[in-house]
Amino acid sequence: MGIIVQKFGGSSVANAERVLNVARRVTDTYSQGNDVVVVVSAQGDTTDDLIVKAKEINPRASKREMDVLLSTGEQISIALLAMAIESLGFPVKSLTGWQAGMKTDSNHGSARIKRIDTERIENEISKRNIVVVAGFQGINRYDDITTLGRGGSDTSAVALAAALKADLCQIYTDVDGVYTADPRKVENARKLQEITFDEMLELATLGAQVLHNRSVEMAKKYRVNLEVLSSLERLPGTKVKEVTKVEKTLIKGVAKDSDIARISVLKVPDQPGVAYKIFSLLASKRINVDIILQSIGRDGSKDISFTVPLADKDAAVDILESHKETFGASDVHWDDTVSKVSIVGAGMQSHPGVASTMFEALSEAGINIQMISTSEIKISVLIDRQDADRAVSAIHAAFLDRE
Repeated sequence: MGIIVQKFGGSSVANAERVLNVARRVTDTYSQGNDVVVVVSAQGDTTDDLIVKAKEINPRASKREMDVLLSTGEQISIALLAMAIESLGFPVKSLTGWQAGMKTDSNHGSARIKRIDTERIENEISKRNIVVVAGFQGINRYDDITTLGRGGSDTSAVALAAALKADLCQIYTDVDGVYTADPRKVENARKLQEITFDEMLELATLGAQVLHNRSVEMAKKYRVNLEVLSSLERLPGTKVKEVTKVEKTLIKGVAKDSDIARISVLKVPDQPGVAYKIFSLLASKRINVDIILQSIGRDGSKDISFTVPLADKDAAVDILESHKETFGASDVHWDDTVSKVSIVGAGMQSHPGVASTMFEALSEAGINIQMISTSEIKISVLIDRQDADRAVSAIHAAFLDRE
């Protein structure tokens, strides 16, 4: 047998019953002769509750102190899960991020893992202990606690699997795999047996919330054997891998992202260097830009529109407003009532007419397209947020209900 890394999210350890359920899943894997390293998130809404507590005390608390506070959620989870595993009669040791050797940079709130010193974990494994590690957290070179940001526990698990050269990394969630669309919203959504890293990365980046895109990037880079499956039901999951055995289907999934905003910089001079000035300004504030649309220049000016994460909208608008004279813009407009709907599939590279089928489905549903973005394996459109769920269903029906 080998080393298996298992990650359980907040909903999987939300209460005592579920913690005990996770303990049974972990010990079953261990009893099959495997060495097991478990990564857990904070229970249920613990992180959100801690954020509320912080705002009651200091709405502008430093990111360093927020990391100290938020990291306690995972510390509670690892202790409770270790206690549950003990109650079943198995040897176990819980470790915080810093005890597990998770070394990060100093970007509090969204730190990046730089390396993992695996000596402590390997020592515990050699004693045949089940090792329970706090996800979402690490320590920087100043010995300060850091947190990894959204999806951090997924990233912790994949990083550990890579560092330990684990045979398998299993991500347990409240769904039993990766679906062609959100099964809670689309009636005919189907579970995929396999999906490529590239397809999963696009879906994760475009709004599918099963896996975080940083964890998929890392799994692809280090060739981690990855599987997504349910913590509540004992069913086969979805394998994420470099190449899938099944013939490439045209479309693997439809994703929706409503956490975005559209910003338009109006009547900028139609001359070289203007786009650079705008986007370098946003880059200096670490604001990611996605779909970009530039109008044809008329009367010596043009409009540039783009999307940003909803959380960055205010910062982006503020900095563009304060510098609009620098690049000669007449005004800055924004809209936070939009959604991005995307289709993903490696098969579309060799099939003409994919875009027209997608646009026809939206047209028949009476949904207007505001912006379009494409790559080799995805097409994204920006539409009104109120139309997003209908758009996903219409596109899914056009492509996947026919297969």
